[in-house]
Amino acid sequence: MFVDETIRNFMDSLESKDSTLVGGSAAALASSLGSSLMLMVGNLTFGKKAYESLDEETRKAFQDSYDGFVRLKNELYDSIDKDKAAFDAYMEALRMPKDTDEQKAARKEALAEATTNALEVPLNTAKQGLEILRIGRVFADHGNAMAITDVGVGSLMAYAGIEGALFNVYINLNSIKDEEYKAAKKAESDGIIAEAAKIRDELLKIVYTRIGY
Repeated sequence: MFVDETIRNFMDSLESKDSTLVGGSAAALASSLGSSLMLMVGNLTFGKKAYESLDEETRKAFQDSYDGFVRLKNELYDSIDKDKAAFDAYMEALRMPKDTDEQKAARKEALAEATTNALEVPLNTAKQGLEILRIGRVFADHGNAMAITDVGVGSLMAYAGIEGALFNVYINLNSIKDEEYKAAKKAESDGIIAEAAKIRDELLKIVYTRIGY
């Protein structure tokens, strides 16, 4: 699994012209980094006087978000490898023989299935990144003031992962023949990117306010 590689090996593999790691895997990594940064802020906030002075409802919301970041980080780890697997399957379908009508039909079917999977995997990555932003507000509002810029960086990384993943969705939509499915996935993707940009801007505004800008 590429998620278990060192950072250096991952980066070296990504830059290779023969790499089967592509932008979708990098997008999942970006969002996972966003989640990890949020977790760091949480670990620097728990037990502090300012945290203990929060009302019980806010502390519960903070803990729930922390638990969500843990889950999303691990899900995004899986998405790194799932995106690679989806790309590998697509390339394998491209290499299928097409000498006979039967082979052409089998190849066409395999390509259609692989294209759909290569679309669904990054779409799910984008959803995971969006959830990071959705649950990040309580961290922006109440995270340790000394680490508040990490909420900002985490938000930016999560957003980069979202838009990066959706690039892969949009390009694969061009190969989808089912117009109803295509329209539904485009509308879903458009909704994700719009909501993500809105929340990103809201979180960054809070961060800038808390650091005095």
